[in-house]
Amino acid sequence: MEPSPLLQALNLPPFRPRFPWIGADLQTLRDTLRRDALGPDTGSPIAFGVAPGESLLGFLDQPSAGEPRALVLLMHGLGGNSSREGLRRMGQTLQQAGFAVLRLNMRGAGPGRHLAPGTYAANSNRDLLPVLRQARELAASRPLLGMGISLGGTKLLNACLSSPGLLDGLITISSPLDLESCSRQIEQPRNRLYQHWLLQRLVAQTLADPFGVTPEERRALTAPAPASIRAFDAAITAPRWGYDSVESYYRQASPLASLLAGAAALPPCLIVHAEDDPWVPVEPARQLQQVQRPGLQVLLSEQGGHNGFHGPDGCWGDQLSARWLQQQAASAAQSTPRSVRRP
Repeated sequence: MEPSPLLQALNLPPFRPRFPWIGADLQTLRDTLRRDALGPDTGSPIAFGVAPGESLLGFLDQPSAGEPRALVLLMHGLGGNSSREGLRRMGQTLQQAGFAVLRLNMRGAGPGRHLAPGTYAANSNRDLLPVLRQARELAASRPLLGMGISLGGTKLLNACLSSPGLLDGLITISSPLDLESCSRQIEQPRNRLYQHWLLQRLVAQTLADPFGVTPEERRALTAPAPASIRAFDAAITAPRWGYDSVESYYRQASPLASLLAGAAALPPCLIVHAEDDPWVPVEPARQLQQVQRPGLQVLLSEQGGHNGFHGPDGCWGDQLSARWLQQQAASAAQSTPRSVRRP
């Protein structure tokens, strides 16, 4: 296969899988089945205020050597957090490429669970926009870039559509663009075990809220537990974020329609998706690719699974992201940048 012009510009070949991670499911599961030797987590914790008495917790990692090219806000996906192996590996790849990296925990996630009540959604702008403004200050005059995996990319796309100018570049990997079609795909019989695993994480995360849950929420989560992601979103996510139904939530929190319409100015943006992704359908990304909107690139790979892309030389997705973000940092950098401030 001939590489696309984008891959040629980044001096990166098309993705091909590495044995034994052959096929969409093993690509998807690789980070769960195999742990990388990452060493201790040495990120510096930073609390970002998002509402009176409420904060989100991030961890700031400095580049492996020298001054940072830019600050990259790295966003986890559904059921994830800043400590997950795959996210930390991505962060280390970016550090080696010369970036400072801010790994953010969304509301209710990971080590930031105790700092704010509730849980996050695909559109978490009331939390994410204040963080992005504070991250811009943290970056000083360096570029501020974004990288989101799975639902993390959806959240960053929604933030950019809502408030242009907060990021100087954004890359998303395997991110849902249309929540309705994504919900239908994860409910397919072949994905029964995936959905069960995700639901276990979401229910446990919600019930572990130190601020408590309402009696109605507890009944919805335990008598019996939700049978689908849609049922969880109908009982928990949609009402918590002010939507009158799960259908309304899926429609309003999906960035696809706004992206197709060109409704808002975006920073340079790259959307990466595997055609064999078992969780998130590729068709919305194909639709977006056909629009050819200026500044928006869509890169489709025949293989890679959901946030997989594990190849002979390591994670192709990590390498692609680092090279593309280096390109954006070079374009956005000011002539006399200052270092990212250390906490």
